Amino acid sequence: MEGGSAAEGPPEQRPEGQRGLQPEPPPRPQEEAQALARPREETETETEAEALPPEKRRKLLCAEFASVTSSDLALARRCLADNDWHLQRALNSYFEPPVEQRDVGGSPPARAPTETCIDLTADVTTSSAGVNNSDCRQQEDDSRFSLLTWNIDGLDLGNQQDRAKGVCSYLALYSPDVVFLQEVIPPYLSYLQKRAVSYTIIPGNIDGYFTAIMLKKSRVKFLRQEIIPFPTTSMMRNLLVVHVTISGNELCLMTSHLESTKGHAKERLNQLRQVFKTMQEASESTTVIFGGDTNLRDNEVTQVGGLPNNILDIWEFLGKPKHCRYTWDTNCNSNLDANFKCKFRFDRIFFRTAAEGGQIIPRSLDLIGLEKLDCGRFPSDHWGLLCDFDVIL
Repeated sequence: MEGGSAAEGPPEQRPEGQRGLQPEPPPRPQEEAQALARPREETETETEAEALPPEKRRKLLCAEFASVTSSDLALARRCLADNDWHLQRALNSYFEPPVEQRDVGGSPPARAPTETCIDLTADVTTSSAGVNNSDCRQQEDDSRFSLLTWNIDGLDLGNQQDRAKGVCSYLALYSPDVVFLQEVIPPYLSYLQKRAVSYTIIPGNIDGYFTAIMLKKSRVKFLRQEIIPFPTTSMMRNLLVVHVTISGNELCLMTSHLESTKGHAKERLNQLRQVFKTMQEASESTTVIFGGDTNLRDNEVTQVGGLPNNILDIWEFLGKPKHCRYTWDTNCNSNLDANFKCKFRFDRIFFRTAAEGGQIIPRSLDLIGLEKLDCGRFPSDHWGLLCDFDVIL
């Protein structure tokens, strides 16, 4: 799923008629897949998931099932539901179907059609809420640029079309020059490619769920991209890196969705170390910005020795503004319908300035997505984090 080689240009958009998930990859040999699904690993996932609210727990189990079986999330949800949301039992059912369903070679059963997937593009041609800011190009100010990072919770199928419209409305309202997205799924990507026509969209994958970077065509010149895999992830996570220029300044933009839940802290910190390493290895003439859903607890940063000397946390740099202290807050955000209340600063932006050339300085930080939509839910269970920068020409 996740490659480590660099691509030489932005990915081509899908053909007009392609609306749903990408074609399934060939199934893995049964022996390899079963080796990936050893009971010890799955027991850890299920034990950890028990502490989560039901819907979030199910999302995690679906992602794990899809990763192990190389299937899609709709099939994962169906298999898990058929097995009372018991992951190991669902995997056993998938790889070891009843005798009458097996063929001579003992292959897994044919995958059912993904009818539970939502076609988000169905209303594209009739809606006027698309994101096209070409008319505002003459008003753009080269002395500033803005960046938004947002986990849009594409794994939540509830009110997905309404929530996707809500995200596009915020993109149209704030018109950020750069957008980092996490938890994108293939139908959501197709929807954005149809609606956000003023942006070049670069996904970090095309299967399961993944990250994406959006670049406003009128402001940001795309140079190249690469995907750095996290070799020991169990949740399909990687680091998406895109090189661009803005107002003559070279930038290295990075986003990721670090390993989720408290029980996966060790893997999450390994991924954080990789992020810092990649940021530090970038050319000294380049400004480096990482933004994403880090899933970090505050004490975890100290466990990796704190921030490197040349990397800063923009929220801390701006004086730790209280209005954007928490980006995941079940006290205020009811999307998860959680029976507990907690809040974390999961979504963060790290910054490394260029040693020479033009200077880019963080100026302000705000949360977006704080209003409920007409459907009664928020666009995501995360708030978006919007950062404005000054560009000293």
